[in-house]
Amino acid sequence: MSVSSSHKKIRVIVAKPGLDGHDRGAKIIARALRDAGMEVIYTGLHQTPEQIVETVIQEDADVVGLSILSGAHMTLVPRIVELLREQGAGDVLVMVGGTIPAGDIPALKAIGVAEVFTPGASTVAAIDFIRAAVAGAA
Repeated sequence: MSVSSSHKKIRVIVAKPGLDGHDRGAKIIARALRDAGMEVIYTGLHQTPEQIVETVIQEDADVVGLSILSGAHMTLVPRIVELLREQGAGDVLVMVGGTIPAGDIPALKAIGVAEVFTPGASTVAAIDFIRAAVAGAA
C-alpha cells in the first residue's frame, strides 16, 4: 500500500464515521489535500467502519483521514483500525481530526493512529504530516 514511486499521487480517503452530520471540516481538508496534489476520495456522511475500510481497500489508499465531531471516536476509531488490520491493510496511515479531548489522544495513538488534529490545526500541518509519513513508509 505504500507509495513506491515519487510520481504516484498519495491516495487519501477522507471519511465521516458514525452519525456525525457536520462535514465542513472534512470538506476543507479534502480540498486542501487535493490542492496539494494528493488524490482524495471523500466518502460522505454517516459511514460505518466497514464501509470506510472497504473504500480504503478498493481505492488502494495510502492514508485514511477520519473526521469525528460526535464524541464516538473511542468506539469508531479502534474498530476501523482493527478492520484495516484484519483486511491486511494495517500499513495504511490512519489520521483523526475533530473534537478529540486531549486525554484521548494517547489512547488513539496507542492503537495505531498516526496523528490527531484538533480544531484549529492548519491544513498545512496535515499536508506536511502526510507527505513526511508516506515518504518514510516508502
